Amino acid sequence: MKTFNKCAAQGDVMFIRVDSLPQGLKEVAAENNSFVLAHSDTSHHHVMEARPNVKFYSTDNPLVSYLQIVEATEGAENFIEHLCGFDTHEPISFKPGIYKVINQRESAPEGWRRAAD
Repeated sequence: MKTFNKCAAQGDVMFIRVDSLPQGLKEVAAENNSFVLAHSDTSHHHVMEARPNVKFYSTDNPLVSYLQIVEATEGAENFIEHLCGFDTHEPISFKPGIYKVINQRESAPEGWRRAAD
């Protein structure tokens, strides 16, 4: 399992540690006991298990969201995993903190869109 201090990437999603949450965020509910940090058209989502010490927020920009992890009371490790049975990305462990989540974008005839993993 990978660890990092400032930034990391898993497939088409990047995580950057920041000092604080911006204003105007909307809390996102977990789906099937997980937060989907990056959706995939092929259902190979990048997910983190929903726990009391983890909060996930959306913004007005569909390519940017925020992840907040407070100190786990049970010492449980928080990590993101790629839900793919083949050619998967290695899980990444997250320390307590605030992370900006940036989804890669790609050019399309209709304009910019979220990159498909």
